[in-house]
Amino acid sequence: MDEGSTPSTSTKSRFEAAFFICKNQNYFPYLHQKQTKPPHMKKVLPILLLIICLATNLNAQWVSPGEGTTYTFSDLVNITDGVVTIGENGFLVNADLTISAGDVLQINNQTSRVDFGEVLLTINGSMVCTNTGNNRVKFYGLNETNHFSMRFENATGCNLKKMYFSDGAGIKVIESDVTFDDVKFVYFTRDYCNAVIDIFNCDPTIKNCYFMLNHGAAISSPANGQASPKILNCDFDTNVTDNVNTPQINLGPGGEDTIRIIGNEIYTIMANWYVGGISVADLMGTGSTKVLLKDNIIRENRYGYNQQGQTISSVIESNQFLNNCHEDNPMNGGSGISIYGTTTNNKAILRNNLITGNLWGITAIYYHDINMGTEEDWGYNEIHDNGNGGEVYDLYNNSTSCDIMAVGNKWGTTNYDEIEDHIFHKNDDPSLGLVTFYPYVGSEGLEEPTLDFSQIDLSTATIYTVTGQRVNSLSLKPGVYVILSEKGTRKILIQ
Repeated sequence: MDEGSTPSTSTKSRFEAAFFICKNQNYFPYLHQKQTKPPHMKKVLPILLLIICLATNLNAQWVSPGEGTTYTFSDLVNITDGVVTIGENGFLVNADLTISAGDVLQINNQTSRVDFGEVLLTINGSMVCTNTGNNRVKFYGLNETNHFSMRFENATGCNLKKMYFSDGAGIKVIESDVTFDDVKFVYFTRDYCNAVIDIFNCDPTIKNCYFMLNHGAAISSPANGQASPKILNCDFDTNVTDNVNTPQINLGPGGEDTIRIIGNEIYTIMANWYVGGISVADLMGTGSTKVLLKDNIIRENRYGYNQQGQTISSVIESNQFLNNCHEDNPMNGGSGISIYGTTTNNKAILRNNLITGNLWGITAIYYHDINMGTEEDWGYNEIHDNGNGGEVYDLYNNSTSCDIMAVGNKWGTTNYDEIEDHIFHKNDDPSLGLVTFYPYVGSEGLEEPTLDFSQIDLSTATIYTVTGQRVNSLSLKPGVYVILSEKGTRKILIQ
């Protein structure tokens, strides 16, 4: 059946039509002549089976006519020639089903459960769940080996509320207007797409939802498209059970709108799963991605939040990054926050976050523009007790050209030297960028320590500019310098 056509011929009439063609094309010569003995059945049976298969395939899908009609599953039982039937638990979808542009699939209180074979439900028009009852409308795969798929493509006005999806193979949302509200997604495979919800070139809203024990990511978008979903007040509980190197939320470049990830909890309960929390990446320099990451709890993943690529601007505010340490090799991950830039257009503003218990607190890699607080606008991030290998790494600036302003934060101590020891930057490796962390919360009334120039032995001390150039004289021009000596490592300001 051509997509978009209206099914009107019954299975019986299709079989009769196929039989008539075969008869008139002399495929059954024994029908045209008098037989003295039965024909050889080995030759006849394959032809009969072929006709039956052709007739069955003609009925392998149903496509609505696109005439502005609203359908319920009860309606579809009567008009789809067996594609939708009454099953043991409710409705049963036996073959591919398409709701065309202009038509609506409405799920009302009379629909409690729909079981699906290994089929594809395509929405080119609209799908609306108007469930106002106490129980969720349930969509199930028919059994453990039959996983249904869904595809929203150029769909409009789709609103799925108070539903339950189990044993699916994935949901693609392509250039469509879709809202998922108070929906549970469990036990999805990666047979149709690599995430439960895979988004392409649109900005769906996913709110108050629950994702648990799905084989792949919960939500994803590709590197070759643009999507700015709104992910609000959802729970992400131990997804990516295939234990592949994929975070629970795995997004590519954003569109014109801001990616909003607000008020969610993202966690795993299995310490041996190497699954990240959230990743936003612009690897191909597509557009200009904007991210608001706010009021989330991201805990017990391989890493918390990863921001990687070319042109991304994020505000990371009032989140908790806790115990993201499910990584055997700290060189491969374990950061509460990782900003990995290929240009200085990879920007992040951090305010009022709690970052503790991770293998690395914050890692800044290659190029970046990170603002963790200035003297005019303190950061008030609380960063402490992150580390691995017996060392504390609350902040690691692994960039040879980019400094970090990190003024006005809480470091778990008010001792300047202890804070300095917990930050890896130019003072530890002169080739790296400088971290300015003074003043900090608790330093009020304290002066930033300075070195006594009279005690500096230039034969053992080394002086660098903030750009990494070595200085071989104590006649310093006004500016900021880093001095490494046996007396300590300090940043100094010459005025």
